[in-house]
Amino acid sequence: MYFTDRGIEELEQRRGDEQVTLGWLAEQLRDFVDENPEFETAVERLATYLARLDDDETDD
Repeated sequence: MYFTDRGIEELEQRRGDEQVTLGWLAEQLRDFVDENPEFETAVERLATYLARLDDDETDD
């Protein structure tokens, strides 16, 4: 596991059984960026990546 995966691992262990909507996730990402504007680019890239996951499947 990469050092940077520690937060992902903690998320999975603590909240892995929960179900959330993408709307809830989007609101949490907005709140995070409001509190941590230096991470805006990274959060935007993650959001775009998640939004476009299905795009690769239609290219086949």
